[in-house]
Amino acid sequence: MSVVEQYARAHIVTDAEIPDDATVPVVLRYDPEADPRSVRFGLPGVHEWTFSRALLEQGLRAPAGSGEVRVWPCGRVQAVVEFHSAKGVSVVQFESKALLRFLRRTYMATAPANS
Repeated sequence: MSVVEQYARAHIVTDAEIPDDATVPVVLRYDPEADPRSVRFGLPGVHEWTFSRALLEQGLRAPAGSGEVRVWPCGRVQAVVEFHSAKGVSVVQFESKALLRFLRRTYMATAPANS
C-alpha cells in the first residue's frame, strides 16, 4: 500500500477582497498505513484537516458532515468543503472531478493485489 498525494487548485470563498479567479494549492493526502479510513487536506499556511474518507465520498453526492468538516455538492461540477476551527471557518470550493480522482486513487491504493 502506498501513500496517495495529489495537488488540487481550490477557491477560498470569503468576503475579503480577493480576485474572483484567485485559486490556492491544496494538498490532498491519503496514507493507508497511518489511517486507512482518513484523508488529509492541507491548505496554504499551517492549516491541515484530517477527516473520514467516507465523509468526502458522501459529501460529493449530498450534504454530509457536522462539527469540524462539512462537504456538499455545489452545482454539477463543483463541491464545497467547509472547515471549522477555533480561528474561524474556511470554505473551500473544488472541482468535483479533482476530488473524485483523488478518491479513486485512494481506493486503488488499498485494493488487494491480484495473486
